[in-house]
Amino acid sequence: MADVLSVGVNLEAFSQAISAIQALRSSVSRVFDCLKDGMRNKETLEGREKAFIAHFQDNLHSVNRDLNELERLSNLVGKPSENHPLHNSGLLSLDPVQDKTPLYSQLLQAYKWSNKLQYHAGLASGLLNQQSLKRSANQMGVSAKRRPKAQPTTLVLPPQYVDDVISRIDRMFPEMSIHLSRPNGTSAMLLVTLGKVLKVIVVMRSLFIDRTIVKGYNENVYTEDGKLDIWSKSNYQVFQKTWLRSYIKLFQAPCQRCGKFLQDGLPPTWRDFRTLEAFHDTCRQ
Repeated sequence: MADVLSVGVNLEAFSQAISAIQALRSSVSRVFDCLKDGMRNKETLEGREKAFIAHFQDNLHSVNRDLNELERLSNLVGKPSENHPLHNSGLLSLDPVQDKTPLYSQLLQAYKWSNKLQYHAGLASGLLNQQSLKRSANQMGVSAKRRPKAQPTTLVLPPQYVDDVISRIDRMFPEMSIHLSRPNGTSAMLLVTLGKVLKVIVVMRSLFIDRTIVKGYNENVYTEDGKLDIWSKSNYQVFQKTWLRSYIKLFQAPCQRCGKFLQDGLPPTWRDFRTLEAFHDTCRQ
């Protein structure tokens, strides 16, 4: 076993833990592949059932074995100090042979995957518990009477989760800036600025877009009392048709069909969903 560094991290155990994570993910994938493939390659039904059960049990044992191995290695890795912003694992990024030993990038990927899985599992558990309580109450309250038709409900997510999603979107597209506010309590309002082309007011209800107002960069987006104006439309027709990020070159990109910048006084406002190439409305057919 390699020596433990002064920062408290056993690099050999750390490398083995990454391999164990990959092995665990492969084992889980084999379980789902087994469920997907079902019973096959046997002449009788009884034979197919026995073969399927045996194969499924083997895959479950592999998952359990890989999980136990990962837990064992996690205890051997050690705990880094709190001095470095990314802890001392950030020192791995200084390795001059990063292409040959990409431990740092693998660590970040494994951490993000594990953290995201834990977070979403917690949300799913809370939602399932709520639905279980609702079903129990309905079964106790409605006996012989006909149950009323269920009304559609809106998925309510914690504000912190919504803020994290918006923050990730903001980092994904550096040409756009997103300012988030909650003037009315829980509902989020976004002010999206795309270069010096346009501004967008987006009213959110959880992660669902409730209303969108697009205006020119130089148009006023605030009311007299300093609040975002979510009712007044843009004075320009071109900003009533928008594709946000792809509009960074709204007045610079010609139509890919006719090659012209203007048609009927408007630039090419339609975008291809895959390539984001610009077309006039009449040229997209």
